[in-house]
Amino acid sequence: MKKEDKAVIIKKIADTISGYNCFYLVETAGLDAEKTQQLRAACNKADIKLMVVKNSLLHKALEGLEGDYSELYSAFHGATSLMCSNTGNAPAKLLKDFVKKGDTLPVLKGAYVEETVYLGADQIDTLASIKSKNELIADVVALLQSPAKNVISALQSGGGKLHGILETLSKKED
Repeated sequence: MKKEDKAVIIKKIADTISGYNCFYLVETAGLDAEKTQQLRAACNKADIKLMVVKNSLLHKALEGLEGDYSELYSAFHGATSLMCSNTGNAPAKLLKDFVKKGDTLPVLKGAYVEETVYLGADQIDTLASIKSKNELIADVVALLQSPAKNVISALQSGGGKLHGILETLSKKED
């Protein structure tokens, strides 16, 4: 491969990575054509960009980006597929679904999510349980609404009791 071609590919990889919030490094070399097609379809459905990359070109692309990716370099062995997503837990959930179906592949090599590095296949459960930005916002909104709902409920029930007491007292005087 010519040096100019490598530079173009490195730039494409770097642009792809910088366009997403997180990325996963996955071993997919042992998948047959049918399983690979199923994985690609599942990635497209989940808005995950899947691309097979050469480790050396990925290494150079990461070196050119801002941030420290040096912990991931140890995962650059064998064939590597890059899964990029804007939702931190989406690729992990997708990989877990494939493993549940009895497949031994794809295997997680490493991940970079929310400026944190995860290495090894044993991290898949941790990554799958990470809440997305939208889930965290929903949790915060629910927490903020809870006290207001309690106050409104107390006022409404208190108003009903007060009305009942006043009505009883007014009937008693008659």
